Amino acid sequence: MNQPNSPKIIGVAVIWNEQGQILIDRRREKGSMGGLWEFPGGKVEPGETIEKCIQREIWEELAIEIAVGEHLITINHTYTEFKVTLIVHHCTHVKGTPQTIECSEVRWVTLDELDKFNFPAANVQIISALRKI
Repeated sequence: MNQPNSPKIIGVAVIWNEQGQILIDRRREKGSMGGLWEFPGGKVEPGETIEKCIQREIWEELAIEIAVGEHLITINHTYTEFKVTLIVHHCTHVKGTPQTIECSEVRWVTLDELDKFNFPAANVQIISALRKI
C-alpha cells in the first residue's frame, strides 16, 4: 500500500475590505475542484514564511496588495488524491482591483452570503471559524 504524500502546505487569505466584505474566487472549470468557490491562496515555496506566501499568491493570482493579519485557523484535510494543511490568516485589502488571473470569477461577499456558494470541503471549516469571531 502506498504511503500518502506529505500534505501540501497552503497559505490562505480571508481578505476583508473596508465595507466588511470578504473576497472569494471561483476555480476554473478544468482541474481539481473546478467551478467551486474558495478563499484565495496557494502553496508555500521553500524557505518562505506563511505571510510572504499569502502576499505573493494574492499578488500573482489577483493582482492586489494585501496586509496579512492574525492567524484564523489551521486545517488539516484529506481529499481522495492528496492531503492539505491550510494555514488561514485574516488579511486586509490595501489596494488594487481584483483580477481573474488564476480564476474564472471574483466576488466581494458578506459573511452571511457565503452559504450561497459551493466551497471545497476544507473551506467549510474556514467559514465556521469566521462565524465564531
